[in-house]
Amino acid sequence: MKVIETKLPGVIIVEPKVFGDVRGFFLETWQKSRYEAIGISEQFVQDNVSFSTRGVLRGIHYQNPHAQGKLVSVIQGEVFDVAVDIRVGSPSFGLWAGVLLSGENHRQLWIPPGFAHGFCVVSETVYFSYKCTDVYTPAAEGGISWNDPDIGIEWPIADVELSGKDREYPRLRDIPTECLPKISSDA
Repeated sequence: MKVIETKLPGVIIVEPKVFGDVRGFFLETWQKSRYEAIGISEQFVQDNVSFSTRGVLRGIHYQNPHAQGKLVSVIQGEVFDVAVDIRVGSPSFGLWAGVLLSGENHRQLWIPPGFAHGFCVVSETVYFSYKCTDVYTPAAEGGISWNDPDIGIEWPIADVELSGKDREYPRLRDIPTECLPKISSDA
């Protein structure tokens, strides 16, 4: 397995080994000791799969409290996946990192607790998979505007389709700091 650092501390791209032949392929998407060896030691408690069509943008979401670390990947299709550091006190607060994840490149993105997450579908359809370190907690849910000019995410699709809730999220600077996660002392 190959690990690629991003500009955000702790946010990494994982390229699992893929074993393929004329019949297709096999890959291991998570194995506790191997992922602990690359720094992902959190316990996963919830798995999710979403299906979306081209131009759908989901995000940019976070939970506080009950911050979720997410190991995300694409089963079929392609997305532009983004993590944003929203940890109060972090030197990289407000910065983002993005990567193309697809069913062909088999990449995964590890987004530690305390970061916000979103993705935009660039293929006709996508099956997207999340492993989460905490359960979805509606009362703790928050979000940031997908097109916050202070963050400046360079989305590959301009005409995106958003849920009503995602359309209404504020800019990061308009969210009171007490509503955001704090950087942990071991970060």
